[in-house]
Amino acid sequence: MPEIKLESNFKYKPFDLSQNWEDETHFAYFFCLKTEVIGFALIESNKKINTVLEFFVLASYQGKGFGKAAARNIFKAFDGYWNVSQIEKNQPALAFWRKTISDITNGGMEEVYENRTYVQKFHTSSIV
Repeated sequence: MPEIKLESNFKYKPFDLSQNWEDETHFAYFFCLKTEVIGFALIESNKKINTVLEFFVLASYQGKGFGKAAARNIFKAFDGYWNVSQIEKNQPALAFWRKTISDITNGGMEEVYENRTYVQKFHTSSIV
């Protein structure tokens, strides 16, 4: 989300997330482990294509399968085509999504590179 920027004091300036609660095509999910929120996802679904807008897991929970489990649950919740994108410079996200989507779809994804962005494309029918 371009409006989310780190300021000179290393804090994020407040930004408007109201569309994720008010717009019928946007959805917000929090990932919890017992009573602790360990991550979140912002999804856009317009009935033709589903898109991961933001996806975050706390560093202390990364690499332990929580992100993959959350992604699988979100993909299953929205039937149809998906696009998941990462900017070229975000190699950790690229590695996570390539492996996660490939594992979840048993390799049933396509990846394209355009405008310094990688996009994984797949359909929920390929989820195993």
